[in-house]
Amino acid sequence: MNLNKESLQKTITYKTSRSGGKGGQNVNKVSSKVELLFSIDDSILFTDEEKALLKDKLQSRFNKDGYIQVICDEERSQYLNKEKAIERLIILLKNALHKPKVRKSTRVSKAAKAARLENKRLNAAKKEGRRGKFDE
Repeated sequence: MNLNKESLQKTITYKTSRSGGKGGQNVNKVSSKVELLFSIDDSILFTDEEKALLKDKLQSRFNKDGYIQVICDEERSQYLNKEKAIERLIILLKNALHKPKVRKSTRVSKAAKAARLENKRLNAAKKEGRRGKFDE
């Protein structure tokens, strides 16, 4: 899946509000906080299987209306907050769509097994040599 900002922009809805934090008087005047809303159901970017996978993995990120919600208020600029929110959404979607490689079970080689047993035998012999002979 090749996710990019341009393709996501068509299906994203933004809400802005006044942000707390740094910014001085600017905080009281400018709506720099961005709330990004993305609907997986309405998106044409994903297949039905991918939509089901996203819904399963991102269950906790949905709001009551069924949108994925990403909030960003770190920057003083609304534009920068929008960019950061989109980047976070892309990372979130990519991580949810990532399928880990299936582990192939392998056997321990004969040489490795023999080396381990030889090492155990030598260690046991070394410890046996440290024991005192009390019955003599």
